[in-house]
This record gives sequence, C-alpha cells and structure tokens, in this order.
Amino acid sequence: MKYTNFPWRALARPMAVAAAALCWMAMGLPAHADILIGQTTSVTGPVAASVGETLVGVHAYLDHVNAQGGVNGEKIKLITLDDNFKPPRAAENAKKLIEQDKVVALFMTRATPHTEAILPLLAQHKLALIAPSTGAMVFHKPVNPYVFNVRSSYQAETERAIRHLYNITLERVAVVHVDDSFGADCLAGAMKGFEAAGKKPLTVIKADREKPDYPAIVKELTAKQAQAVLWIGSSTAVSEGVKALRQAGSAAQVVTVSNNASSGFIKQLGTYSHGVVVSQVFPSVRALGLPLNREANAVLNGKNELTPQVMEGFASAKVLVEALRRAGPNPTRERIIDALNRMDKYDLGGLSLGYSPTDHTGLDYVDLAIIDRNGRFQH
Repeated sequence: MKYTNFPWRALARPMAVAAAALCWMAMGLPAHADILIGQTTSVTGPVAASVGETLVGVHAYLDHVNAQGGVNGEKIKLITLDDNFKPPRAAENAKKLIEQDKVVALFMTRATPHTEAILPLLAQHKLALIAPSTGAMVFHKPVNPYVFNVRSSYQAETERAIRHLYNITLERVAVVHVDDSFGADCLAGAMKGFEAAGKKPLTVIKADREKPDYPAIVKELTAKQAQAVLWIGSSTAVSEGVKALRQAGSAAQVVTVSNNASSGFIKQLGTYSHGVVVSQVFPSVRALGLPLNREANAVLNGKNELTPQVMEGFASAKVLVEALRRAGPNPTRERIIDALNRMDKYDLGGLSLGYSPTDHTGLDYVDLAIIDRNGRFQH
C-alpha cells in the first residue's frame, strides 16, 4: 500500500529532534532547557514606579549571567505576571506559575498581603520564594521553611525611624499607616521605637489602602500640631499625603519606609520631595567603596541609574543565581531549598548574607536617607 500524499517531509525535523533527544538520554546527558523562575508583582498599579526600578536591577543581572552562559550551562528565564497590586490576583498568578508553568522557584513578590496570599501554595507545592520585596515580620519570625528574605524587616526600619525622630528632639510624633497587614506590621515596629524612647505617639491614624481620606487625615495632624509623621503606605498614597499636608501649611517632618526608596517616588512628590526621609535597606548607591555598588554600575554600564530600588532588584537576583548555582545542574524545587538552607555565608559584595534551617532573615542592614533639593537620596 502506498501513502503518496502523506507528509513525510513534515515529520523529518521532529523525528530528527526526537532522535537527538534519545541520543542524549542514551549517553546519560540531559538536554539543556531554561531554568524557569516565576514572579507575580505589581507591574501596573500604585507601586508600579518602584517595581519598574526593581525589575531594571533584576533583568540587568540575569541578562548579564545569561550572556555568560547562564548557571551550570543553563539559561534563566524569569516569567513575570502582573497582579495590579491586588492580593487575590497575586495568588492566582502564583498558582498558574507553579502548576502550569512548572517554575522551580518563585522570586521577588511585592507587598505584604500579596505575599501572604501565596504562602499556602508554597507549602502545598514545597517550593521556595526567594527575596520577597517586603520586610514584614511574618516572613521572618517564625521561620517559614519556604521563604528566604534578602532585605531587612519593616519593623527594624520603623523602630529606627522613631528613634531618629526623638534623637533630633522632635516630640509630637504621629503615625499614619495603611489599614492592612503591611501597615500593622510597620506600626508594631514603630511602637517598639516609642517604647524604647519612653514616649507615646501623638496620634495613630489608619488610612484606607484604596482611597485614603486625605482631608480628614491632614485635619487631624494639623489640629494636633504634629512635628513629625511616620507615613506608611504605597508611593502614591504617601506622596499624595505629603502634598496634602504641605498644602495645608504643615512643615512636619515626614518619614516613610523603604518600599518608597525609589526615584519614582521622588518624581511623584514633585516640588514637595525636599526633606522627606526614607529608610533604606542597602547602603548608599553612591558609596563606590562597596564592591556591590561597583559591580552593579559596571553591569548597568550607564544604561540605567543605580537607585535603591534598582539595587534591591540587582542584589536579590544575585542571591537567586547563587542558590541556583549551588543547587547544581537541572535544579529541582527540593534542591533549591536545600541549597538555600546550606548557604550559611555568601558575600553579596561587601555585605554578608546567610541562611540556615532556623534563620531565613538575610540582611539586617537599615539606614535613613533624606531627599535633597536636587531630588536625590542623601545618607
């Protein structure tokens, strides 16, 4: 019987590829494929500006590593899904990345409630989340076996901020915080600062995450004659709050935390940026004596400015790559977790980071920076 119309040529290339794969298997050599890493973050939404900067640092380092052949001969592919700063969507994205895309690890989620939303999936599928872009204490203590932090905690930042305000002799210190788990966590750290100083907050104001009532907030702050305000929220929420406060005639010192340590936040503040204090979880990016800063500038090669958010992305990508390197060729979810738990000492470039089964904190660096008249952070 003849099959004169059967498309034999169409099968030739797939058959050749299959034969090659069988050859590799017979020789005991695995065919190389990309290492798939998943990320859900706010590509759009109220924190998109700072997320965009973070991703500049992430991709700069991953592209640099891939251009040199990848990790153990395998290229890294980061699959990033946009959750629009909505926790339910973050959980949906993580589920897809884990179950459909079959990623071997999750990386650099953004924000506290969003990261909390994916914790059950980490436990169910037993894979690591590396470098969540949140400093919430819930990801530090008690130790979550699947969460490996790089940045310091928000509580360390807010405690330091309150101590600073009293050290410069300001007495009437208020707190405004977003009404979610992120805000509550930051408030807990701030209260440690008040307690250490033997003081109490002038007032504590909760702000709706979606639609803060700026007129009511500012009215209370000005009525109580606040000298300083620790304002916790997204870059959009805090920048709009600062504008409303200044337009009401208040000269109160405003302090916020490192989720707003970005040039995007400074741009959102506009003419009201000068004098705002932002806590930092990495040393000044202009400290060129730090090997990490020199490396980042060399990799960026003038294409992008090195900002605190770019640095967080760059440093976090370095930790990811080191974990993959230590996990060996064809890394699995299990081997990545094991490699991280054995990473007891890793030099990021002048900053030492380490993990163990009982400690997933990463760095403990906290500093404060003020925005100068030129719109730059000064430590």
